[in-house]
Amino acid sequence: MRHQVRKTKLKPHKGHQLALIRNLTMALIIYEKIKTTEAKARAVKPFIERLITIAKRNEKREAIRQIDSLLQHKNSSRKIFEVLIERYKDKNSGYLRSTKLGYRNGDNAPVVQLELI
Repeated sequence: MRHQVRKTKLKPHKGHQLALIRNLTMALIIYEKIKTTEAKARAVKPFIERLITIAKRNEKREAIRQIDSLLQHKNSSRKIFEVLIERYKDKNSGYLRSTKLGYRNGDNAPVVQLELI
C-alpha cells in the first residue's frame, strides 16, 4: 500500500533522480518544450513551479543564490530572471501545460509534452 507516499521514485539512487530532474528542468527552461514520460513529467512539474515562485517572490539576491544552487546552469537561471518573471508576473501558479501524446514504441510508456504557457 502507498499510504502517505507523495513522490514517485524514478531511479534507485536519490542523487541520480535529482540529476535527472535538474536536467529535465534546465532543458524545459531553455527550450520551453520537452517530450518525456508521464512519470518524469509529474516529478519535474512541482520542481519548476517552485523555481519560478522563488524567483518571483523572494528578494532578488536570495532568489539568485537559491536557483543557482538548484539548477547549476547559468543560461537557464538567467532566462528565469529575464524572461519568465515578466511573463508570469500576474499568475500565481499554473506555469506548465502537459499534453498527452500517446505511447512510446519501444516499451509502450505514456509520453507527455511539457511546455511553458
